[in-house]
Amino acid sequence: MNKAANDTTLSFSIDETQDGKRLDTALTALSGLSRTHVQQLLKSGHVHNAAGKTMQQASLRVLEDEHYSLHIPALESMNLEAEDIPLDILFEDEHIIVINKAAGMVVHPAHGHDHGTLVHALLFHCDSLSGINGMQRPGIVHRLDKDTSGSLVVAKSETAHRQLSAMFAEHDLNRQYIAWCRGNPRWRQSCIELPIARHPQQRQKMAVNPNGKEAITNALVEQSYGPFSQLRLTLHTGRTHQIRVHLSHEQLPILGDPVYARSYNPASNIPEPTRAAITALKRQALHAELLEFKHPIHGQELSFSAPLPADLQRLSSALKENYG
Repeated sequence: MNKAANDTTLSFSIDETQDGKRLDTALTALSGLSRTHVQQLLKSGHVHNAAGKTMQQASLRVLEDEHYSLHIPALESMNLEAEDIPLDILFEDEHIIVINKAAGMVVHPAHGHDHGTLVHALLFHCDSLSGINGMQRPGIVHRLDKDTSGSLVVAKSETAHRQLSAMFAEHDLNRQYIAWCRGNPRWRQSCIELPIARHPQQRQKMAVNPNGKEAITNALVEQSYGPFSQLRLTLHTGRTHQIRVHLSHEQLPILGDPVYARSYNPASNIPEPTRAAITALKRQALHAELLEFKHPIHGQELSFSAPLPADLQRLSSALKENYG
């Protein structure tokens, strides 16, 4: 099966919003590529200015109206083996594929995850994927945490990838999650605007930090179940672990979250069906239910609702039965 993508060249003019910024930062914002990928292209001599000069200094300060081109080589050899892993496909055409990702599945290969990822499954299923994000992340324009289930879109063509990346950069999509939490908020609806950065001591975690990147989450209480609540979260930014960090900071830890919630064993006053459903959770009770956006090629409005997996169906049913 041929997984190679064609060579791609992207051309950009520096606008006023990028004036004075680092070359790698500006090209990341304009191209929709990851910063790591842009830096790799710079290092390997695939970035040129308007005069055709090879640009390799990532820290170079750019000026408005300067022109740059990025040459993205074809993925002639992808160091990944396609794996026949079942996928729950919500939609597919020649440009995009929308998946209801299972909990426990890592999106793309990384340290400690060199097989069994969504990318491995996509390589088996798809004849082609966008190569813009490099050999380890073909077609990937956004991610879900390993143990978060739900809807995720992947680009199959280069044009779709660029358009989707622009939508995510401009937050021109509707992404709604459902979370089941301990506690009940003081509010019925809230816009949580708390910047997020890497945790200063625990590098695998993120934390609210006044010097962090902007992070905005709209939160709505859909249902209260005694000492628990079901929230609907709408993302306006896409920081790592954003919902989990924001809710933990609001004293609303997500049930089953092994990182941002303290270990929790429901007390005997919690009805048995609910107690059993909570203790059976092997991951955070967070599901990316709704994903809405315009098709990146023909502009049709698309809407996808990922059904709940079995563990969250059990939790939801138990809460409704005992507290509804």
